[in-house]
Amino acid sequence: MEGAIGEVDHLAGERATAQFDVDRMKVAWAGSRHAVDVADRMARLVASDPVFRKDNRTMLPRTELFKDTLKKAAHAWKRIVELRLTEEEANLLRLYVDQPGYVDLHWGMFVPAIKGQGTEEQQKKWLPLAYKFQIIGCYAQTELGHGSNVQGLETTATFDPKTDEFVIHSPTLTSSKWWPGGLGKASTHAIVYARLITEGKDYGIHGFIVQLRSLEDHYPLPGVTLGDIGGKFGSGAYNSMDNGVLRFDHVRIPRDQMLMRLSQVTKEGKYVHSDVPKQLLYGTMVYVRQTIVADASKGLSRAVCIAVRYSAIRKQFGSQVGGPETQVLNYKTQQSRLFPLLASAYAFRFVGEWLKWLYTDVTHKLEAKDFSTLQEAHACTAGLKAVTTSVTSDAIEECRKLCGGHGYLNSSGLPELFAVYVPACTYEGDNVVLLLQVARFLMKTVSQLASGKQPVGTTAYMGNIQYLMQCTCGVTTAEDWLNPAAIKEVFEARALRMAVNCAQNISKAPSQEEGFYELSPDLLEVAVAHIQMIIVTKFIEKLEQDIPGEGVKAQLRNLCNVYALHLLHKHLGDFLATGCITARQGALANQQLGRLYAQVRPNAVALVDAFNYTDHYLGSVLGRYDGDVYPALYEEAWKDPLNRTVVPDGYHDYLRPLLKQQLNLSSRL
Repeated sequence: MEGAIGEVDHLAGERATAQFDVDRMKVAWAGSRHAVDVADRMARLVASDPVFRKDNRTMLPRTELFKDTLKKAAHAWKRIVELRLTEEEANLLRLYVDQPGYVDLHWGMFVPAIKGQGTEEQQKKWLPLAYKFQIIGCYAQTELGHGSNVQGLETTATFDPKTDEFVIHSPTLTSSKWWPGGLGKASTHAIVYARLITEGKDYGIHGFIVQLRSLEDHYPLPGVTLGDIGGKFGSGAYNSMDNGVLRFDHVRIPRDQMLMRLSQVTKEGKYVHSDVPKQLLYGTMVYVRQTIVADASKGLSRAVCIAVRYSAIRKQFGSQVGGPETQVLNYKTQQSRLFPLLASAYAFRFVGEWLKWLYTDVTHKLEAKDFSTLQEAHACTAGLKAVTTSVTSDAIEECRKLCGGHGYLNSSGLPELFAVYVPACTYEGDNVVLLLQVARFLMKTVSQLASGKQPVGTTAYMGNIQYLMQCTCGVTTAEDWLNPAAIKEVFEARALRMAVNCAQNISKAPSQEEGFYELSPDLLEVAVAHIQMIIVTKFIEKLEQDIPGEGVKAQLRNLCNVYALHLLHKHLGDFLATGCITARQGALANQQLGRLYAQVRPNAVALVDAFNYTDHYLGSVLGRYDGDVYPALYEEAWKDPLNRTVVPDGYHDYLRPLLKQQLNLSSRL
């Protein structure tokens, strides 16, 4: 989108070979012309503001990095207010600032928790304060000793009817809240999850709004011990976030600071369920996971954009001695590693779009007290979160390798991108734990098929069990693999047959739980097969929509086929073992995959241009829009603090004595 060093577009030749309208592809990627325009405007607003500079971020000491984060957050809010930005524009501005900080948890977890779990009265009291940043909130659930096992949390909230207060306490070291973003230094309040105890009975985990710091001087309140948990993986990256530790020593809060939408405690200490169904919590969960899947497409597309552009610029070796060197992007090995990642970026984008629809659908059904699809929606979103974040974290690292040695430089943008993204595999549910939850739901769905209960949503294909368990793939030529119906059928058959096989093996175990335990590795593969089927299906459904421009649709069709056939190639053993395809058909799929790479090649640079990322947002000398990589690499090297002096600090103390043979040697042998 812009460059700074040279005036020449070194990738102009690549862009000239594109067989589609890039502007129309931008619309297909973003979802609408409006979305393209708003994103473009906010990206340029951030890129043009010197306060949002980030090229020196990986060189800053932690204290300076955190202060820089506070500065950017305050400036972003100032610009949002001054320009009277809409919620959509404000969210995009924060996205393009591209620096993890307390605001992420304030808007992403604290505010939604109050909206979803607070009563109308509580929302009227707390949300205006949060919306104006008169308070800063975080989400304190995870503890030192418990993460995924929420029911094992140890923090207690004991009701005292004499004072009409809850007493929040950390009874053990392992009950310390550990990891909440924004907690370490910035937050004034937290949604604290604790075991509710009243009348001597433990009612399990509930949320409480707890003030942590004074609104006058920011010091911790009496009984509150808190701080930052320390440096994290990578330079810059997530170290801009103040992940915190928090302990309570019998801290008292008013009774009405328990989030009471779903249940409450009376002044007398009676625990009472409200008329609001607890299933409403699913809405917030679907929303959070939908944003995580959307973030996966952003992280993956950034890495792919860098790798594709650099691979088009980089030249190594040649077919003849003394002849011109070959663009790295022309090597088939590079294409076979990189183009499936490009296809995955588009696939994750489109399944993320569908998840927005699912969130709206779930919300409407909850309002109508229709809970028939909730379990399926939970399993679907859990699985998509797990698969997309795992693939994306691995793919960012693969893109670093695809960029050779230069990809290891911080200035490539890839090391920091990896370090800042990889926690997504753990937060909001460990990916293995989530996939096992998906597998349990699939086993339950399979067990109910015999009773005639029809599966819903993304499991509806399982209702076609009679056909899918015995159908044979009709592919006879490589071109047959371009038929979306054939692709969809083999992915459905594979997913169902793996699920049925696993269910049958579990039924042979002494008990169901023992079967689940012993077959847990197989169950993970069942869950992944189901989620991959969903992503392939949603990509195919995207192509059935009205997409302007035949060239755009043709390229998306190519990417869809690359995504599906690469998965088939990667998991060929599953498709063969379940009898979905033959070895010959597998070979034909691989043959067609190679042809598809050749079709993607002339369009690759334009396909990443369609992401519409500024150089500022990419943060990579290798991924520059103009491709002027080598001067940028050279210039960036001299910015390192180590180059501020010609002779390094320590020369006279350590290097000179060594070189001059003047080390003060001990006389003892």
